[in-house]
Amino acid sequence: MEQNGGFATLGYLNQEVLKVTGVEWKTKTPFASIRRIVQDERFFFKIKPGLWALLSHKDKLPPEIFPTDIVPKSEQELFNHSYYQGLLVEIGNLKKYGTFVPSQDKNKKFLGKTLGEVSSQESFYQFGYDHIIRKAKTIDVCWFNVRKMPSVLFEVEHSTDIQNSLLKFIELQDFNANFFIVADRARKEEYVGKLALNAFVPIKQRVQFMDYDKLSDWHTKTFEIVSVENNLTF
Repeated sequence: MEQNGGFATLGYLNQEVLKVTGVEWKTKTPFASIRRIVQDERFFFKIKPGLWALLSHKDKLPPEIFPTDIVPKSEQELFNHSYYQGLLVEIGNLKKYGTFVPSQDKNKKFLGKTLGEVSSQESFYQFGYDHIIRKAKTIDVCWFNVRKMPSVLFEVEHSTDIQNSLLKFIELQDFNANFFIVADRARKEEYVGKLALNAFVPIKQRVQFMDYDKLSDWHTKTFEIVSVENNLTF
């Protein structure tokens, strides 16, 4: 974590800690040990779901990682939004999807990098009519399969209107894609109410709600699985 600037996701730790030379883990469950260790308040603190930092670096962290009270709330919301976008991109990359974020988001910060640096697709695949592509290109995170077709689409709703995201999904109902609204758990009731509107009946069974904690767990577990598979011989 210190080598990473004093902060790291659990997923990053799961991937990197076992590579440290000269260290022997005398446990059959190293990932569980990592989760336990970062909760030691003498040395670490939690910034947000899935993201931890060293107490010794608390006053040295960049504002997009740990914004202080002097950072305007609007900027803090942008940092949070791009953080969750980045988690989704990293999961998609590990699962071998092509990952895309909108052009206006490519320069937004994610854990010391930009979203453009983390996502794998520079350009958007032209898989349909122009008016559909224009709408699809604004979705927060798109995963493309090997046939260059949209497979899983995510809208991160940190503070904006969930209904606008559902309207994007309804435009893509003719494609064999899964849709996710990613938001704070407190917005689940709002999501259920909006999805119940008659306009969204065609996609009602294809949209899922994922809160930030579940996204964080998914990110962590995906890194765990990949770390284990990298040490297997097939």
